[in-house]
Amino acid sequence: MTPINDTRCTLGEGPLWHPERAEFFWFDILGCKLHSLAKTWEFDEMVSAAGWIDSTTLLIASETRLFVFDLETGHQRDLSPLEADMPHTRSNDGRADPQGGFWIGTMGKRAEKGGGAIWRWYRGELRKLFGDISISNAISFAPDGRSACFTDTVTQQVMRVSLDAQGWPAAPAECWLDLRDTAYKPDGAVFDAAGNFWLAQWGAGRVAAYAPNGDFLRAVSFPAAHTSCPAFGGPDLTDLYCTTAREGLAQPTPLDGATFCQRDAGKGLNEHRVILTP
Repeated sequence: MTPINDTRCTLGEGPLWHPERAEFFWFDILGCKLHSLAKTWEFDEMVSAAGWIDSTTLLIASETRLFVFDLETGHQRDLSPLEADMPHTRSNDGRADPQGGFWIGTMGKRAEKGGGAIWRWYRGELRKLFGDISISNAISFAPDGRSACFTDTVTQQVMRVSLDAQGWPAAPAECWLDLRDTAYKPDGAVFDAAGNFWLAQWGAGRVAAYAPNGDFLRAVSFPAAHTSCPAFGGPDLTDLYCTTAREGLAQPTPLDGATFCQRDAGKGLNEHRVILTP
């Protein structure tokens, strides 16, 4: 498997297939960059995840804020502070939800124990959903929009929480996928159209697919150890993209930090649009 281009990220994350632009984006968190195949944008702080608003604008999460970013002009407009009074934290994994909101996880810049949280921005309100998170990951939404998943990577448990009609948690989160008896560390994740859960596993060089009941289905291997987050894209949403990282590797290979695409891996769903207006 060959990378999609020559870019190598220190910490690749936040892959996003923009359905209106038919364009793929991803981040290098520690490099403070947003990439596409056509262009790279540099920022003055770490950026990690995005949701699409329309054909030219994204909602982007940085280490201190959520902001609207114009891909054509580069203009930035702040939406909300994000732990701006906590200089030891940054954003990490995030994804738009089916109701038009945006979930974003934070973590300590040194992965301090319990230093992060999971937040939801929805039509002008930013609300903390879960605290005491060390490494936020796997934010994803079942196809029917009635539940969300997330993980604190160090726990090796993927949690699932029921959502109400507006997309807010409607019950306590419960463990849905328990990997504590394995060597696998859950990282970014996405659901496919059949309700299967595709989970990047940090250090394992793979994205594993699990059935709606949590049964293991299969894994797609990638030639880089630190697989960080998957996303479906391409004209028929059957391309499985995966970001990777060089961070934490004593002797990274030439492919570590690359972004890959496995053709005909499954059938994905379009990423949800972020709705700005109340």
